Amino acid sequence: MELIGPDHSLYDVLRKPALPLYADIRPAAIARCSSSSDVTEALAYARSANLPVTPRGGGHCFAARSSTTGLMLDLSPLSTITVESTAALATIGAGARLASVYRELHEYGLMIPAGCGPTVGIAGLTLGGGLGLLGRRYGLTCDRLVAATVVLANGNVVTCDAERESDLFWALRGAGGGQFGVVTALVFNAVPSPAATRFKLTWPRSRAAEVIAAWQSWAPDAPDEVTASLTVNANQVQVFGATLTAFDPGSLAALAPEIDLLAGLSWPQLKASLSEGGPDNRILHSKSEFFRSPLPPDAITQLLNAGCELNFTPMGGAYNRVPVDATAFAHRTERFLLEHAGPDRNAVRRSWSIAHAYASGAVYPNFPDPDLTEWHTAYHGPNYPRLRDLKAKYDPAGVFHFPQSLGGS
Repeated sequence: MELIGPDHSLYDVLRKPALPLYADIRPAAIARCSSSSDVTEALAYARSANLPVTPRGGGHCFAARSSTTGLMLDLSPLSTITVESTAALATIGAGARLASVYRELHEYGLMIPAGCGPTVGIAGLTLGGGLGLLGRRYGLTCDRLVAATVVLANGNVVTCDAERESDLFWALRGAGGGQFGVVTALVFNAVPSPAATRFKLTWPRSRAAEVIAAWQSWAPDAPDEVTASLTVNANQVQVFGATLTAFDPGSLAALAPEIDLLAGLSWPQLKASLSEGGPDNRILHSKSEFFRSPLPPDAITQLLNAGCELNFTPMGGAYNRVPVDATAFAHRTERFLLEHAGPDRNAVRRSWSIAHAYASGAVYPNFPDPDLTEWHTAYHGPNYPRLRDLKAKYDPAGVFHFPQSLGGS
């Protein structure tokens, strides 16, 4: 373990999260961890120094859960990726970022369903579920997880899977990161790396209401091979995503969009094509919820006047063919996710309030919302009591805690 203090040249480089909103949070120290034994040593140091401890993989948490004024565990050195190609198993270090995961797995003709941001960490994404462009075909990222190595609060290192520490393995698949211990490695059952078509359908913003209406009736029921997200900003409305088969825009074709297709892309190429442009350094706020039924026209009209960006993600497909209690991720009956985002916190809250009347009340664990009061059921649904009991079993002293963490108020 390498301990880095505020006077170290790497301190500011390592402490800053991906989201500018939390760039001012300063840990007392940073522990760079290259192994599970390093994590054990770091936890012992935190106990001796009476410091709260927070692991960080990618640093993209919407609620700053990967930042701390205590001891931050930097897991970025744990980025090794190894593949057993004959068994289609990929072992990925908790510090690996998605761009390198996609690139290295593709070299073996393999892939896993995961998210879009190239710098997003694999561990946090998986532990909170993991939505992405292959998800409607192959399920959540956590649905492909077959084993994990975890350093518990007492420093013990365990491997969990369907046979060993099976309760912990269940909980790691969707309860959210940093709840039970520090995950240092994940093993996935990979899928064939597909060729795909990237599509973008664009309209002027004046067409947003009719596009949203058509999208919410089509995208959640599209073939599993198609994932079509929708975004509305101040200038335009766009449906974008990927298809593993010939592209068919369904009912959206009748709305005469401007169509941009890139066919025959490898999966890393497709991901890169959706990540073009520089980083967004704006300070943004975000709130979201799942929906089980379409938004009515009046609500859509109000949302379009609320003053923030709207991002719709389709569910359905393989996401919804897993029983609610099969993993900790409880949201298996939703049609779509709607995120409200923008620099104006009041506008984001206003937009969310408009849509909330029609939402299911469920919230994606990877999109935490500090405003929530009934967060227990919002994040975890009927799985919360079991998760609360497992928290007491694996972290009885509450070493891993943050606002809205399991077992908290």
